Amino acid sequence: MSAGTAASEAVRVPAIRAAWLAAARGMRPARGLRALALALAVFVLAAPWATPAVAAQIPYLSGRVVDDAEILSPPVRERIGALLKAHEERTTNQVVVLTVSSMGGQSVEGYANDVFAAWKLGQKGKDNGVLVVVAPHDRKMRIEVGYGLEGTLTDAIASRIIRNEMTPKFKNNDFDGGIESGVTAIVALLEGGAPPAETASASTSRKGFAADIEESLPPWPMRILLGCFIFGIIGLFTFIGIVTPGVGWFLYFFLIPFWAMFPIVILGVNGALVLLAIYVVGFPIAKLIVGRTAWYEKAQRDLKTKGSASVGGFTIGGRGSSWSSSGGSSSGGFSGGGGSSGGGGSSGSW
Repeated sequence: MSAGTAASEAVRVPAIRAAWLAAARGMRPARGLRALALALAVFVLAAPWATPAVAAQIPYLSGRVVDDAEILSPPVRERIGALLKAHEERTTNQVVVLTVSSMGGQSVEGYANDVFAAWKLGQKGKDNGVLVVVAPHDRKMRIEVGYGLEGTLTDAIASRIIRNEMTPKFKNNDFDGGIESGVTAIVALLEGGAPPAETASASTSRKGFAADIEESLPPWPMRILLGCFIFGIIGLFTFIGIVTPGVGWFLYFFLIPFWAMFPIVILGVNGALVLLAIYVVGFPIAKLIVGRTAWYEKAQRDLKTKGSASVGGFTIGGRGSSWSSSGGSSSGGFSGGGGSSGGGGSSGSW
């Protein structure tokens, strides 16, 4: 027997056996293959969504500046390292800078907390550690603060340092200047200096609040899935309100809070405001247009005379207004001192 014949037989025998088993079970092979193909297609389409994101690796703590993303110039890296070393010698506070290319899909808060716990920054019993994380690819940053320093480096002050010292420079791709300015402000504060001044006006503060919400939005694949769920539900009730006589205006006012809040998760604050304005103006217009159609007027008459009406295959009326269906970097001997993070701090993006 030739090699080609042997290979052909090796392929044919399992196929014949599978077909025989399918027939023995009362199932046609063609139907079984179609079912198998459908199952494989579902698996292939669902796998990317069902597979959890792989957590980013925590770099080795090689020094007070771990420039894993390689965004700092050597002179700046050395200056920051020297500044943090001198600060630790004066105060025992451990302040460390970490740059990482990507956090592997993790939130900056979760990743910073994991790194802080693994490196055990700060002295044991004092918990006086601070971790500055910058992820240029994800455009995220965070100042993670240990329990012992939360009273000095509060969340509000950390947010101010991010907003005033780091973000403007990061927007210009000046990572050297942004990180050095942020670290310098942290060290100055921890050594008794005055906290950085709040330069934002009330208007800017409101913009900052909206920006914070924008930064915390989930990635677009998740937004699309949530959008299908949220808009599917409130969209259905909106449609019912437009085409239903009687309860339509009740649903109009009832759905305003839902259209005001839920779209924020998908579109952010500005997008949700636009969508809310479209709903507030568009619903009455659509209701007036639909109210002039013959089938809507007939439904209104049936509700008044018969107590029920059929709209789009559904029956409304009867008792109440219910619906019922009518049809289907650097190295050295540096290590953490055993401290822990209190979860305080602040995050940002640019």
